[in-house]
Amino acid sequence: MSGKVHSKELKSDKIPKHVAIIMDGNGRWAEQHGLDRIFGHREGVEAVRSVVEGAGEMGIQYLTLYAFSTENWNRPREEVDALMGLLVHAIVAETENLHKNNVSLRTIGDIASLPEQVQQKLAGAIAKTAENSGLRLVLALSYSGRWEMVEAAKRMADELKNDKIDKSSINEELIGKYLPTFGLPDPELLIRTGGEFRVSNFLLWQIAYTELYFTQKLWPDYRKDDLFEAVNDFQKRERRFGKTSEQIRI
Repeated sequence: MSGKVHSKELKSDKIPKHVAIIMDGNGRWAEQHGLDRIFGHREGVEAVRSVVEGAGEMGIQYLTLYAFSTENWNRPREEVDALMGLLVHAIVAETENLHKNNVSLRTIGDIASLPEQVQQKLAGAIAKTAENSGLRLVLALSYSGRWEMVEAAKRMADELKNDKIDKSSINEELIGKYLPTFGLPDPELLIRTGGEFRVSNFLLWQIAYTELYFTQKLWPDYRKDDLFEAVNDFQKRERRFGKTSEQIRI
């Protein structure tokens, strides 16, 4: 596909409410350009800026970006340290722009495991943008789907032990309340860049009926036009949620 779809060409009544993105390919982009991996991560910040802008133009209400997984802590120490430094710089550089564009910021993940400086900058950005009513930007940091399920199970076990909940009350809705995504609608569209065809431990509970979209484009090269193309593809799909096509058309 050309990737030249304009936001005005999209059907306004079929814009996904929540889009999630696995931002993959920073390291390979850097290698292709003969650079250290951290340069790919730096270029990826510009992709984030463009996609956030595009999401706002379309009227997407929630945008969740997989920024750093629990597994990413296993990368070489110098790369992790550089990533944490880049994260601090990006937060400081982008907070005012997010605020100006009416974007509110929140995070999901094991935020306590992040360096203190990162936690402080995140808290400041979240507080500054808390009253904004436009796009809700969610950063998944030190996050994984299995991690959040384990944490939810621990909390539920404690509350069962202390008679705060009853076994008979456990259902999908209750489990959802123990996840860090509580209050967010499940994503309707999950995009993965970089040419891989897997979900990499991301929002495992929440993507039960999410439409998946994969692109070969590496994240540093991804821009809002590519987001428009993904949403255009999404709008052509029939979402049945276990029903038949005939039932959906009634």
